[in-house]
Amino acid sequence: MQVGVFAKTFPGSEPTGVLTAVRDAGFAVTQFNLACAGLPSMPDAVPDDAIRSIAAASDATGVTLVALSGTYNMAHPDKAVRDDGLRRLAVIIEAAADLSVPLVTLCTGTRNRDDQWAYHPDNADPSAWADMAAEMEKALELAERHDVDLGIEPEQANIVTSAGDAMRLIAEMGSKRLRVVLDPANLFEQANAAQARAIVAAAVERTAGHVAMAHAKDRLADGRFATAGHGVVGFPDFVARLKASGFDGPLVTHGLSAEEAPGVARFLKGLV
Repeated sequence: MQVGVFAKTFPGSEPTGVLTAVRDAGFAVTQFNLACAGLPSMPDAVPDDAIRSIAAASDATGVTLVALSGTYNMAHPDKAVRDDGLRRLAVIIEAAADLSVPLVTLCTGTRNRDDQWAYHPDNADPSAWADMAAEMEKALELAERHDVDLGIEPEQANIVTSAGDAMRLIAEMGSKRLRVVLDPANLFEQANAAQARAIVAAAVERTAGHVAMAHAKDRLADGRFATAGHGVVGFPDFVARLKASGFDGPLVTHGLSAEEAPGVARFLKGLV
């Protein structure tokens, strides 16, 4: 298991500087965002010199890019917005292939028009699932063409809220390209330590064999997000269960400050 961090944890828009900060904080791998290369996160195009710059930065620092962010609102109520997001996702998937990044991370979306990470009561309507699934089919065609996997993350504010939802979507899509990104803090809104442990354990068991990447974010008992190791998520148990399930991929932290990063790196490396 490799310990990593979101590249956007560190300030900067020049890849070598950002990846140097990732390495110096104690991380071997990163989930990259094109904003760290001076581009929009979901650009219209990725110039060849940007690809070369990112690849050179990875080589120079020794930090491996294990995922590339490709999030857009796959359940936005406006089809034109979804169409634009899919067009940009195609750009991201091609960039991932050019960089030999194996995984592009997605957002299964929400009916909230303004924030792809915000809950909306219409998320539970069957039409929301249908729109998201239609987007996913198109995204998987792109992924297959470029030999890249796609990662969906159960998230309380989105259409896929649970491990069960993720496995339902994987079964519906019938594609080995669709994988799970498992973040324990996104599996519940509020819980005490015992409840969180049970929820996370069940999710690891349910998704075994389908997890491409784990995230390391935490929650306080009142529902606020926290830095890994400071909330109700039992990370020693989470990591042990991931290992027992056969997972040996990247464990990537986020939702922390650059100043906190070295301590979190030490904490997570002590577990893996």
